[in-house]
Amino acid sequence: MKKIGLLVLVGLLFTSFAYAADRGTAKEAQALVKKAITFYKANGKAKALDEFSNPKGQFILKDLYIYSLDLNGKAIAHGTNQKLVGKDMIDIRDSAGKFFVKDIISIAKSKGSGWVDYKWTDPVTKKIEPKSTYLEKVDDVIILCGFYK
Repeated sequence: MKKIGLLVLVGLLFTSFAYAADRGTAKEAQALVKKAITFYKANGKAKALDEFSNPKGQFILKDLYIYSLDLNGKAIAHGTNQKLVGKDMIDIRDSAGKFFVKDIISIAKSKGSGWVDYKWTDPVTKKIEPKSTYLEKVDDVIILCGFYK
């Protein structure tokens, strides 16, 4: 019986390590935004937004993806949900009622880059989890990538 318990424990440990390895980090989210900005500057806005919205493209890493907003809060690219492109996101609230898109726009306009924290449903766990999104403004585009903490 002790062997079975030990095997279950070892299996759970390996599962949690594999789960953690498939999750993006703050450093990876920020690096993906920097990579997206480099691509944007080299290829132009239209080509960049198309590539950011490609679910099999170069801006998907683990559970991380690039998405973009205009300075009014309209989604103009999304790496995993193209149905959001063209949608006004300005009044979106997190589970605690925070207007986090307004915070994103405020930081983009005032500082040009930064982090916004909010609570969102994690598509893997299906639970509301703390999430942090890194953003940078280039021209009239906000390029973002978020990770679950």
